Amino acid sequence: MSATADLVALGQQFYLPVYRPREVILERGQGARVWDRDGREYVDLSAGIAVCGLGHGDPDLIAALTEQAGKLWHTSNVFYSEPPLRLAEELVEASRFASRVFLCNSGAEANEAAIKLVRKWAAAQGREPTRRVIVSCRGSFHGRTLAAVTATAQPKYQEGYEPLPGGFRYIDFNDVAQLEAAMSAGDVAAVLVEPVQGEGGVMPAAPGFLQGARALCDRYGALLVLDEIQCGMGRTGTLFAHWQDGVVPDIVTLAKALGGGFPIGALLAGPKVAEVMQYGAHGTTFGGNPLAAAVARVALRKLASDAIAANVRKQSEALRAGLMAIDEELSLFAEIRGRGLMLGAVLKPEYAGRAGEVLDHAAANGLLLLQAGPDVLRFVPALNIGDADIAEGLARLRKALQAFVAPENG
Repeated sequence: MSATADLVALGQQFYLPVYRPREVILERGQGARVWDRDGREYVDLSAGIAVCGLGHGDPDLIAALTEQAGKLWHTSNVFYSEPPLRLAEELVEASRFASRVFLCNSGAEANEAAIKLVRKWAAAQGREPTRRVIVSCRGSFHGRTLAAVTATAQPKYQEGYEPLPGGFRYIDFNDVAQLEAAMSAGDVAAVLVEPVQGEGGVMPAAPGFLQGARALCDRYGALLVLDEIQCGMGRTGTLFAHWQDGVVPDIVTLAKALGGGFPIGALLAGPKVAEVMQYGAHGTTFGGNPLAAAVARVALRKLASDAIAANVRKQSEALRAGLMAIDEELSLFAEIRGRGLMLGAVLKPEYAGRAGEVLDHAAANGLLLLQAGPDVLRFVPALNIGDADIAEGLARLRKALQAFVAPENG
């Protein structure tokens, strides 16, 4: 067997089999390109599921990591160190709404902290446990921990983990009337929503939906919690996706691109909830460690730049135009939707359920791609991706889709 086959066999033998990765061993990356162990090159339009917002091998992130690695790796939250202190300050300043920050390791942890903060806030208001309901949207994805997966209103992620925690209620995304009905009993403590649903099919909030949610939260005395783990950090063309919706949240959760590939998550707390959690109310062993914070400070600065915002707009237009041109030739897509460099190409009904097959063809043609459910191709490349990489990625996608439809034409 080849070295690649040997390593794949190790994964199949020793990993808990919760993933089904393609049988390549990725070894190195630079910008929007990666290479496998056998020297094969791929255009990466997946960015580690929207994590590598500055691509692979960004020299500024490497410099921040290596400099900090030579100083201090971990202290625990029993002591202060400078990188997380500076990062917290910079996140508050960048957010335009937050007063305080909780640093953790992942998006699921950030959402778990948000759920606990909502419940703690409701308790401080004197609300009984039955009046601490959190409303979330069908098609959402908020993480895999038990409370976060309960907030994730998709049964496929919840099956077999019952009994699930109580106190969650679901509505259809973008349905203000349903949200009002769900809140009318006066027992809702918070509404948790993604400005652009990721795993749910790259579905943006409809115009006015988040504003409607904000108004209802104000009317019924609830918090507005925005999950920007995938859609935040510049991905939609602004540093925070909700800026485009004209709302001020009470809590925002972040992760993914905040660390540029190094694990980190964050909860941003607005004035209404910033003082609720006092000493001992929550914690994390590794959260906000100096290594992660040093990298995230640089990532935040670069992702907040005008240059990144301009490139997202430019390459979003190029990617949309390329997808439309491919569709004119092959007639595969029912819709192309999303914001910025978070785009989804929805397969037509006759190709429903076959996004995974497209991904196999893409990998065979030197392209790393994602799906968002069984029917949607998801494009979340590095936000600094260049013209040549977009063009080459589209060319490889066209070949992959031609191969995908070839059996039907044959």
